[in-house]
Amino acid sequence: MRVLPAVTRHDGCAALVVRTDYADEQAWRDVAAALLEPWGDRPHDAHVHFVDDPAWAEATVDEVLAAVRADEDLAVVFLADRTTLRAGDHALLAVTTLTREECVDDADYAQLTEYGSAFRTVPAGVHDVHANLSIGNLGFEEYAAWADDDPEGVYRSS
Repeated sequence: MRVLPAVTRHDGCAALVVRTDYADEQAWRDVAAALLEPWGDRPHDAHVHFVDDPAWAEATVDEVLAAVRADEDLAVVFLADRTTLRAGDHALLAVTTLTREECVDDADYAQLTEYGSAFRTVPAGVHDVHANLSIGNLGFEEYAAWADDDPEGVYRSS
């Protein structure tokens, strides 16, 4: 496993989006523009911290998680990977930073990752997921379950 530059965010209000695919610049611009759109019932400004550096090209989930471990307040990281850039809805991969060591026991970890440690979300969902996980209003497993209920396996923010 290669070592990527450590990522620390200074603004906890910003969703962390890591670009791992560099094959289609226009698709990336479309994803970034969608992520910067106001979101929610009462439109809120989007706050996104982009990691857009070719050093991250083809980074795996494990490599990204290792690079963001220093940020103890980070609950989720979003990857703009090959699937994101090729899909019509540009669904990003949401990955929990939760580790087994942070849980009470194996049963607790199993419950919190029942639907996996990653799911896809449309760009509008990034802010909803990030905000609710940041304040503890909802858990990653709830979003993963909603994505699992979608025929395409994608969380679609309302």
